[in-house]
Amino acid sequence: MNSQTGFLLSFIKYGENDAILHCFTEEEGFQTYFLRGIYTKKNKKKAFLLPLNKLNFSVRGGKTSSLQVISSFEMLNLHDVYTDIKANTVVFFISDFLNQILKNENKNIAVFHVIDECIDQLSTKNYQSHLIFLIKILKIQGVAPLLGEGVFLDPETGTFSPFSMHLLFDEENSLLWKMIMSSSNPYEINIPSAKRKSFLDSILVYYHYHISDFKTPNSLEIIQQIFE
Repeated sequence: MNSQTGFLLSFIKYGENDAILHCFTEEEGFQTYFLRGIYTKKNKKKAFLLPLNKLNFSVRGGKTSSLQVISSFEMLNLHDVYTDIKANTVVFFISDFLNQILKNENKNIAVFHVIDECIDQLSTKNYQSHLIFLIKILKIQGVAPLLGEGVFLDPETGTFSPFSMHLLFDEENSLLWKMIMSSSNPYEINIPSAKRKSFLDSILVYYHYHISDFKTPNSLEIIQQIFE
């Protein structure tokens, strides 16, 4: 039996009462757990199954497989992001996003910390926090653009050029990339509401170039609605 702390990225119902959870933990990175009895009528903890909820698990190895089994779990932080429609939309997008790109990620304290940080920002109604967060993840993964003198970001090479190489990477979006990457506190940077949709699109284009097998999250259409 051991204790782990992690963010819930996704979960699926298994059978009548059980569930399989995908989490990113502080101790071991991406993990998949088996949770028994969570959907029984008397189990009130099913309310804890919310994307990016921070949980503490007591886990043990499964008897018939390598899948770890959760024997008990508790919610660590209570945020109001789930009652705020805009923040909740961002949470679902981030969890959808991370569930894809962290599947092969081992222990990574930096990633764990920036998830925590982003949720804290959302709790203060910083609805652009996911845009900053996604670039922070690129920096941690070592594939962020290289800062240079050019005014246009080339998403394929990850360098700044004097010439425009992609329609989404205009001068304004490219400048936002530079500002976020060079700032000591990028969450304070204001991204104009009129640019947030195209800026997010530019981030996704960059991920397609630099993250293997990256696919646009299914929740993209939903999150784009908060920019309308």
